[in-house]
Amino acid sequence: MTDDKDVLRDVWFGRIPTCFTLYQDEITEREAEPYYLLLPRISYLTLVTDKVKKHFQKVMRQEEVSEIWFEYEGTPLKWHYPIGLLFDLHASNTALPWSITVHFKNFPEKDLLHCHSKDVIEAHFMASIKEADALKHKSQVINEMQKKDHKQLWMGLQNDKFEQFWAINRKLMEYPPEDSGFRYIPFRIYQATTERPFIQKLFRPIASGGQLHTLGDLLKDVCPSAITPEDGEQKTQVMIHGIEPMLETPIQWLSEHMSYPDNFLHISIIPRPTD
Repeated sequence: MTDDKDVLRDVWFGRIPTCFTLYQDEITEREAEPYYLLLPRISYLTLVTDKVKKHFQKVMRQEEVSEIWFEYEGTPLKWHYPIGLLFDLHASNTALPWSITVHFKNFPEKDLLHCHSKDVIEAHFMASIKEADALKHKSQVINEMQKKDHKQLWMGLQNDKFEQFWAINRKLMEYPPEDSGFRYIPFRIYQATTERPFIQKLFRPIASGGQLHTLGDLLKDVCPSAITPEDGEQKTQVMIHGIEPMLETPIQWLSEHMSYPDNFLHISIIPRPTD
């Protein structure tokens, strides 16, 4: 891969200042103070909220405590989506800190997967990496790794260790020089204005004529309404890691440098602010 290590670092160390408050109808022994945390964009809510859980459990009646879950302005937040994606999709044009509501009761079975332990998060994370490598390298890279390499990827993410993670992840971002890129780009496109979970299809980084496909080419093929509005006025933003990349950016470069640790490019299509 081309070595833009500063970009990789900037992506890894992206943080979202967040204020957690307990849902007003939760029964408490005493008043619950809000809890503030800098959330890593690249991680998962249930991986980094142990302190939040402890803080609010202190004031709860223990018989009232069941599985913790989070919501933002009435929308339950999917823990298996990376934090940065959740923010871009639901809250990117709001003032910081991000205001998240904490619940210990009435788990929304229809909206969220259960997450009883970090093993569940690890299994989801590794399944995503394996799916991404199947698209990029026909699973050859991940299958040649040892169990300890898989564990190092997970521990690097869990413990927020950039070097530990990238020592292994670098191999997943390489390709034979004669190929000029991956077999297919692992990506998912999420639209804030639709109930559909996401769009995902096969897309090659290199056109049949040899030229590099761009982010604009991907959107034109998969989600044309995001870049060519019917009435000529651009009403949406295309966000990856909280920024709007130029549509001319090669999709191969984005895949190498702006994928989340699960090796997918998570792209949010959100309404452009009107003010």
